[in-house]
Amino acid sequence: MTPTSPASKDRRSDTLPTVAVLGLGQMGLVCAGLLAQGSGGDFPLTKPLRVLMWGHSPDEAASLLQTRRSDRLPGFVLPPEVEVLRKDEGLAAAQFFVSAVPVQHTRSVWQRLARHIPASAGVVSVAKGIENGSLMRPTQIVADALQQEGRDNPDGPSRPYAVLSGPTIAAELARCLPAAMTAASDDPAFAKQVQGLFGNSWLRVYTNADVVGVELAGAVKNVIAIAAGICDGLHAGANAKSALLARGLAEIVRLGTAMGATPSTFFGIAGVGDLATTCFSPEGRNRSCGEALGKGRKLDEYLAGSPFVVEGVATTKSVVELAKQYRVDMPIVQAVHAVLFEGTDPIDAIGLLMSREQKAERIG
Repeated sequence: MTPTSPASKDRRSDTLPTVAVLGLGQMGLVCAGLLAQGSGGDFPLTKPLRVLMWGHSPDEAASLLQTRRSDRLPGFVLPPEVEVLRKDEGLAAAQFFVSAVPVQHTRSVWQRLARHIPASAGVVSVAKGIENGSLMRPTQIVADALQQEGRDNPDGPSRPYAVLSGPTIAAELARCLPAAMTAASDDPAFAKQVQGLFGNSWLRVYTNADVVGVELAGAVKNVIAIAAGICDGLHAGANAKSALLARGLAEIVRLGTAMGATPSTFFGIAGVGDLATTCFSPEGRNRSCGEALGKGRKLDEYLAGSPFVVEGVATTKSVVELAKQYRVDMPIVQAVHAVLFEGTDPIDAIGLLMSREQKAERIG
């Protein structure tokens, strides 16, 4: 057989269904690697796929293109099939976008790229957090940014949106260890498509219609994870940490219900499943941040030395604002806010929580 020339290979790749992953962080790398393996279900974008990867830093993209490795995820090798883009224009070929950009930077990235996003392309977010100021969830941020840039119909969505969330420690996904996630969308058909695109022999994907609940669960659990880490740093014990998780879940349910989410969502994969993983895994960046604070480190010092974005820090501000807006009592979230931004000693914060008036247990 005559070897395929580079030029003919490029022409052939242009005809393949194309997925673009935005963000060179851990989840972006994992998603690109997973998609390069091909779809495991019934999805219009079936294998083989053309997988593109984009990052805001040209230098980081160039390094990844050359080495296929990233300091963000040691041991992971990006499959050779994944094309790392050097120019924004290359995104125009995609029919499907995975947004793996940290929440506080999501708006600026999508505003920058808007003119290269096809009008009908579907979007799935894997980010977890709430934007400061707007108090928007990730899929809302993307939709708002595209509408502001004239790329979406303001009278109604011109493209489908979904969120993919769950207990997903990136280092474990990179090793193809068994995991489960939830694909939530207002469009049942699109949720099914996302399920088919990401599901495979080691990743089980469930569908859900509760976008609000899935995104809120993913955001607020990061705040609770900071509190869990503080417990670890103070050596408060397993009893205290487990109680904190239970009461933290109650706070998540209260806020979610007030915002129109389905309560049962918070007892599933994207709720308690993700909460437990984030709070107990030694690789959880929000838990690790809290542990450092519990051991006496200053927040600014810790964040300056961390190679990762600790989403729960900024999200804490937004969740406190949402709690005020919806008149929901969230004492653990308030305590985390006090430690992060009000100079409260972690020991004093726990003392304040323990001294609250005793009452009947209530979930939601």
